[in-house]
Parts: sequence; C-alpha cells; structure tokens
Amino acid sequence: MTLVLRYAARSDVGRVRAKNDDSAYVGRHLAVLADGMGGHVGGDVASASTVLDLAPLDAVGYEDPATVLPDEIQNANLILNELVHANPKLAGMGTTCTAGLLAGTTLHMAHIGDSRAYRLADGEFSQVTTDHTFVQKLVDEGRLEPGEAPFHPNKNVLMRVLGDVDASPELDVFEVPVAPGERWLFCSDGLTDVVSPERIHEVLRDSEALNQAVDTLVDLTLKGGAPDNVTVVAFEIAEGTAEELAPVPDVHLSEQALAAAHPPEVGPVSGLLLREDLDARPHLLVGAASNAVRTDRIPVVTRSSTLRRAAALLGETPVPENRPRRTAAVLTDGPGPAADAAPRPDASAPPAAPSGTAATAAAGSSAAATPAAPAADHPSDEAAEASTTAATPAPVTSGPAGGPEDGAARRRRGKDDRPVQYRRGWFIPVFTTLLALTLAAVAVWGYLWTQTQYYVGANDGRIAVFKGVSQRLGPLELSHVDRQTDLPVDALPAYARDRVNAGMAARDVDHAEQIVAELRDSLHPNAPAPAGEPSERARPSTTPSSSSARPSDASGAAAPTSPASSPSATGGEAP
Repeated sequence: MTLVLRYAARSDVGRVRAKNDDSAYVGRHLAVLADGMGGHVGGDVASASTVLDLAPLDAVGYEDPATVLPDEIQNANLILNELVHANPKLAGMGTTCTAGLLAGTTLHMAHIGDSRAYRLADGEFSQVTTDHTFVQKLVDEGRLEPGEAPFHPNKNVLMRVLGDVDASPELDVFEVPVAPGERWLFCSDGLTDVVSPERIHEVLRDSEALNQAVDTLVDLTLKGGAPDNVTVVAFEIAEGTAEELAPVPDVHLSEQALAAAHPPEVGPVSGLLLREDLDARPHLLVGAASNAVRTDRIPVVTRSSTLRRAAALLGETPVPENRPRRTAAVLTDGPGPAADAAPRPDASAPPAAPSGTAATAAAGSSAAATPAAPAADHPSDEAAEASTTAATPAPVTSGPAGGPEDGAARRRRGKDDRPVQYRRGWFIPVFTTLLALTLAAVAVWGYLWTQTQYYVGANDGRIAVFKGVSQRLGPLELSHVDRQTDLPVDALPAYARDRVNAGMAARDVDHAEQIVAELRDSLHPNAPAPAGEPSERARPSTTPSSSSARPSDASGAAAPTSPASSPSATGGEAP
C-alpha cells in the first residue's frame, strides 16, 4: 500500500494587512506552511524563500526520510541569514515553518513557530504541534490558565523562529504513523486567532471535499475581521491511484535552465530552473511564494541549494557541502540567450571579494524583476517589490586571476555588463534634515502648549498665578508670572503652603483665580491682613456687652425718678 496526499490550499491577505506574508506548498508527498513575521519588511521574503527551498523535497525514495526535513529547514535558515547579509534592509525578518513529509505510512514532521498542525483521525481531533510562544511557555509552566492565553497581551510574541536571529534554531521533530482516511490541517495564526479549534474541527469533519473545508475556514476568518493574513492547507491521507503513483515525467529544461544547471562559481543563477522544477510536479503554491513565482520576483537563493536542485533534475551527484557558497540573485529575464559562463578562478587562489556597487550586484537582492514583468494585481505584489531591489544584478567582471576581463569574454557574453549604480548618497543628509525639522516642530508645539497652561505658586513669598508649567528645560523657564497677589504664603496652613510651593495646576485662568480665592479664605486668623484690607481686630464690635446692659450697684447708680421717692416733691425732709 502506497500512500499519497490529496490536498487543497488557500491564502488571503485579510482585512487589515497591506501584503501577504504567508506562504504554503502542498503536493503528493509534502506539505509546508510558513508565516513570515508581519512586522518586518521582509516577512514575505522569508516565508517565500523557506517554502521554495523546501518544495523540491516533494518526492519519494529517501534513504533516511526522518532527517530530510530538519536538514533542509536548517539550510533554509542559513539562506535567510545570507539574504540579510546580501541585503541589510531585510535585517530582522523571520518566519515560522510547519512541514510534513510523507514516507510510507509515516508523516515526518518538523515545526517551529506558532503556525499549527491539526489531525482528525478515527473521529478524534487534536493539535499535533506546540506553539513556540511566550504565552504557551507560561501555560506549560503553570503560570497561566489555558483559557486565558487567547486574551493575553503578549500572545503573539514568538520564542523560536527561522531568520537571522539564530544561526541554528531548535526544531520540534517527530514522526506520526498515518492511515488512509485521516485528515490534516496546517494553518497560520491568522486562522486560530479568529476561529476556535472547536469550529475548525466541525468544518474539517463535516466538509465533504477539502476545497470546501478550506474555503469555509478562510471565509469564517474574513467574516471575523481577519486582522492578519490567513493561510489554510488541508490534506487527506489516501491510497495512491495508478495516475498518482506514476513517476514524474522527465523535465525538459530550457537553454537558460540548462545554463543554470552548470553555473560558474560566481555570477547570477537563472530562476527558470526553479519554475520548471515546480511545474514538473502536481502541487498547489499559495501566498507570497505564489506571488513571487507568478510575478517573477523570486527570492534570492544560494548557489548550493540551486545546484542541488539541478543535480536532482539531471540525475547527477549533488554538490558537496564543502563547496564555497556565494549568494546569487535569480534572473527572471524570460526566454532569451543565456549568459555564457565566465572562466572558473584558480582553486588555489583565494576568491577576490568584489567591492563597491559590484559587490552589491554580485550578492544580489531579495528579488529581481524585469521591466516586462506582469503588473502586480495584489497589494502583496507591490509590497514584495517595495522590499526588494528591482534591478538585475550584473555578473562579476573579473578574469580567472581576478584581473580585468578580456574582450573575448565580453563578446561571448554578448554585451558589456556594468554594475548597478545605487544612489544612496542623498539618504543620510535628507534623513538627518527631516529628523531635525521634526524635532524642531515638536519642540515649538510643546512650548506653545505649555503657554496655554496655568498654575498657582509662590513668587517672592506671595501667592501668584503663573502661565505655563512649573518645569525647567535646562536654563529655559517654561512659565512666567501672569498675576501677582499680595497674599503671604507663610500665612497659609501648612498643607496649603506646601501645595502652593509645589505649584497647584489649574485648568485655565478662571480656575486659577478660583484657587487664589480659596487660598485667601484659608489664611491663618492671626496673620497680618494684606494691604488695603482692615484687620479683624480693628473692626468695631456690633454686639453690646452684657456688663454695659446692666445697672452698676457699686458706683453711683441713677437715682429713682418716682415722685414718691423724691425729696423735692414733698417740699422738705421726711421725718
């Protein structure tokens, strides 16, 4: 019994992202999904390069299939590092990778990142891979409940990825025995962030066709807002038919592809070899990798990986691993006369390092496109072009000993290739000028804003209303006195005095005057009154004294005025 994969795949940029950083490949024996780090300029380049490097593994007959995927994924990681070395603008790019290689009745898995693989077998639905995220680490350590993970603010922080962050990343490598009838699903986190695992299970179980399952899951993600790219690969383990088990027909390479199969030690490599290799096998290619192939913007590959592909196609011995590696851009000029190979340099002499713009041209860029390349019909196509250099690199024009190339070699090439001239001298002064103008504008705006603020503080021992903020910027005062009062600060209660000395912020000038009025009411009763205001002790009392209201018995009270008691009323003394 020989098993094969029957498959379906779909990728969508989503509702928010400007370009698609996901890539996926699935064929009769191999499934690969990569999710480029969307926050970096080279996310699409990283995922496309990884998927296109693994795609030629879609074959049978490996002596040790358990080591094929891990070895090639490590090689793909080295390619990403060489891409960054050749084009520093891609620094920081990375990608996840979830891959499965079917060999006999075993699916050999290799995984890194937070893309996921699900399995539906015998009615049981399970997640086969483990997310390499900070949140999952907290869950594994018991510091976070699994139900809280989807809502954690750092749920998308990755702990392990492919890219220039690690020269030898740690992969999860394992084997899964498979049987006909079981279904698998690879997906990026754009799906699992929106659609629950329970819903994924229902769709994968109830869909009659894999295409239906893939379309339903992507549509559910789009209806849920799709804040990220979403890519879904579904495949079913099945017994191969005679047609599916038929050997892949021989590849008839074009003249340009044949020239790429035996390239010189230096110089560009043709992308036709990769495209003709892909066309020889039934497969689906979606996402950034599909855009790269369709629009002729193939990511840079290393010469060693290209020669291995050529050797596999031509039935030759693969290139030894100890062969010197040179990064080379992929030409996409289409049909036309191939460039003749330059003479090989002397093996005993050290290779001459190109300098200046020639070094950049020899190292290549993350993609190369011709003026006649089809126009991008998707935002991701334009983004891929924006993140790469669109000029076709020129071969290194040096002879066998590193000296100037002779006229015969130039005539063999058919044209006098010149290195691409990169006009980078203007970038630094323009950037510096823009930065200085931005900082100046921010400083002016900040100062103007401070002049709309008010606060109440102390000035020369008196309460004052200040305009601005109670801060200093070096020697520059950010406030000045708007109105000086004659209220002494020392006459305030201790709490109010401390607040005034620290500065009491006000919403506006009216609020500041209100604060001053409240401070005036809180003055200590024994404090001297401000000038122009009468003292409380100097004011006459309007309340009559109780002693003055009573007659005094000790000192000459008033004589009664009754006629009976008055001596003068009787005309003489009483007897």
